[in-house]
Amino acid sequence: MKTRRQALIHGASAVAALGLGHLPAFAQAIPETLRIVVGFPPGGTTDAFARRIGEKLRGVYATNIIVENRPGAGGQIGVSTLKAAAGDGATMLYTPASMLTVYPHSYSKLPYSQADVAPITIGHATDHAFVVGPAVPAEVTNLRQYVAWAKANPGKASVGNPGAGSMPHLLAGRLAQIADFQSLNVPFAGSGPGVPQVLGGQITSMSSPLGDWLQHHASGRIRILATSGPTRSIFVPNVPTYKEQGFDELVMRAPLGVQVTPTTQEQFAERLKADTEFSGRLVKALGFRADS
Repeated sequence: MKTRRQALIHGASAVAALGLGHLPAFAQAIPETLRIVVGFPPGGTTDAFARRIGEKLRGVYATNIIVENRPGAGGQIGVSTLKAAAGDGATMLYTPASMLTVYPHSYSKLPYSQADVAPITIGHATDHAFVVGPAVPAEVTNLRQYVAWAKANPGKASVGNPGAGSMPHLLAGRLAQIADFQSLNVPFAGSGPGVPQVLGGQITSMSSPLGDWLQHHASGRIRILATSGPTRSIFVPNVPTYKEQGFDELVMRAPLGVQVTPTTQEQFAERLKADTEFSGRLVKALGFRADS
């Protein structure tokens, strides 16, 4: 029987889903109830995928599936909830990988470590998107135009993200640093609370998983200015990447829009290591400390 807690991790940008081992090996017997912990509020991409995965596991891995939202501390509470659970295969975590790849660099102390969880597989991978809403003039349709607008209107640019220290936050922060424009960082407890703020014009823009925006992009309510993958997303092929617009450093593939990309535990471990190293370089470049 596995003794470490099960975690499914998905990646925003370049990271995917983490787990604590292959599903059949989690326990000797199928549990009556499987609890899937999500460290963010309902309504966001992470929550939506956790619920889809739960439905697929119902009757196969467990008789009953419960998705438990434990938002707070930028996803740390979700990981801590998993750490505190019994290692009997009855609790899993579905989370962005930032909690394990970025936070060790940006927090001086965490209530958990990578050693506390064992990855199962990448659940899905996603590009991150940089979007603007009605608070930004309609003629702004790419990053260079947004930068020019922000410089011409000091104090107006505000960029939301799913949590302080998350990969979307770091990408947007590094964009502002490279392009040398001022913007107000607006962290939310997950993507769900931030999306309406962009749609309503309370904030000008947001950096978060691409899947948060596809329906609003199709309806014309927001404009996606860039995606973070090495190539254009198949879901928004007309939107150029950060790299295409001259920001070569801002390239990640945690490929939602969304693409399901299961891996072996060994492949996932290699990906986790690479993304942890990438995150360290980004955090260092920004000089960001989440708890300073």
